Amino acid sequence: MTPIVITPLPRPAADPDIRALAELLRDAVQSGAAVSFLATLTVAEAEAWWRNAIATAHPNAVFLVAREEGRIVGTVQVHPAWAPNQPHRMDLAKLLVHREVRQGGIGSRLMVAAEEAARAAGYTLLTLDCKRGGAAERLYRKLGWTFVGIIPNFAVDPDGVTPHDDALFYKPL
Repeated sequence: MTPIVITPLPRPAADPDIRALAELLRDAVQSGAAVSFLATLTVAEAEAWWRNAIATAHPNAVFLVAREEGRIVGTVQVHPAWAPNQPHRMDLAKLLVHREVRQGGIGSRLMVAAEEAARAAGYTLLTLDCKRGGAAERLYRKLGWTFVGIIPNFAVDPDGVTPHDDALFYKPL
């Protein structure tokens, strides 16, 4: 088994990394992940989204990538809260693991690395949301995140039609 290496994504990101992240995002959406996009997402649209997300992110935001033999197979982000009265909090977003390597612990390792990065930067609280009943919700519970509640019919699945509920979590650091 090839070792997985988790590192911060250099900013600005290199074109090959943007392309790999775009393909990873499309893979997640095509596999049914509720990560803000519909199944019609193209690689070009995904690349544009990644370029914008990285370019406009807060300077303290952290983009982590998991690489196997140099290939990006997973990613997660943590972003400082925008509100001036929440200088201690970060939001975790877009935990993605390519379906070819799921169930291998990469998601857990990315989450731990995100928590460590936030803690090292002086943040004391993380929050996140996810599709109710999905693999992500099970992972967050397993990793000790505290479940807060459900928002019914929060978004639609990648099919653009089927509504799903949202589960909210937090974790003190």
